[in-house]
Amino acid sequence: MAKAVLKIPVLSTIITSTAVKCSTTSSFNSSVVNGYGVRHNICKCSTAASVSQRQPQIRSPQLVALEYADLTIPHIVCELSRYERIEFVLKELGALRVRQHVNPLSSSLSIPAEVPNWEDVFEDPKLPLVVDIGSGSGRFLMWLAKKNPGSKNYLGLEIRKKLVTRAEKWVKELALSNIHFLFANASISFKQLISTYPGPLMLVSILCPDPHFKKRHHKRRVLQKPLVEAIVDGLMPGGQVFIQSDVLEVAIDMRRHLDAESDKLVHVDSVDSSLLCDDAGWLKSNPMGIRTEREIHAEFEGAKIYRRMYQKLS
Repeated sequence: MAKAVLKIPVLSTIITSTAVKCSTTSSFNSSVVNGYGVRHNICKCSTAASVSQRQPQIRSPQLVALEYADLTIPHIVCELSRYERIEFVLKELGALRVRQHVNPLSSSLSIPAEVPNWEDVFEDPKLPLVVDIGSGSGRFLMWLAKKNPGSKNYLGLEIRKKLVTRAEKWVKELALSNIHFLFANASISFKQLISTYPGPLMLVSILCPDPHFKKRHHKRRVLQKPLVEAIVDGLMPGGQVFIQSDVLEVAIDMRRHLDAESDKLVHVDSVDSSLLCDDAGWLKSNPMGIRTEREIHAEFEGAKIYRRMYQKLS
């Protein structure tokens, strides 16, 4: 049977910018429950041209596709039936069945990750390193790696093995030589991994981590004092830590841990006036140049993103 290329469009329809603009009379008259089980209001927008009446309703997965349009992942498959093709697309482009909530204190996750041979992992292992703790699907980090070839290396640490396996497959398809993903519990493995890396650690990000809402589960939250100390000690002078969450309680908890290192860390707005904060000290925009998938979904649902970035003193 002849083989054919299955072309997967970013969107099935062309979405104009006017389709997503909110009018000044927008009202929050609907609500949804987000991935954490928290209800958020949704803004129902209207436009003078009533574009929404002529085009399909935009959903957050489509907004994710638009955000990551530059991150094209090639797929060449045999000629398939309609139902086989649907199954293939769902499997390859995101429909993995993975547990949303993982207990990092379980015995199965208490074994440190094996330190890789960095020369095998990266084309140039002495480049400055960016580490994303809880890298999820990995597309956020892959987008950054594709934008910065030859200047930085990127390491994603993820506690769900299926996501790591898929991310590594995508890295090969994109032929990126400056990014690697590891199945690792950062709380257990971060210090050893970073201590063996030949180059400097320039940035660590922890973005929308599992909130573990119940008080008895707060000890499961990723950012605890030992990890904070390992991050701060491992950072190069001038290195940065970027945190964010769409759950205020979690953002405040992470902020508290990093504020406690005020003798070694300062908030970035004190050294870079171009990064604006609101009255509560949260960054008004994402300084990374790309939003995470969780961030896109949360903002679509009407949630606020709470961000802080810290810089290590020289």
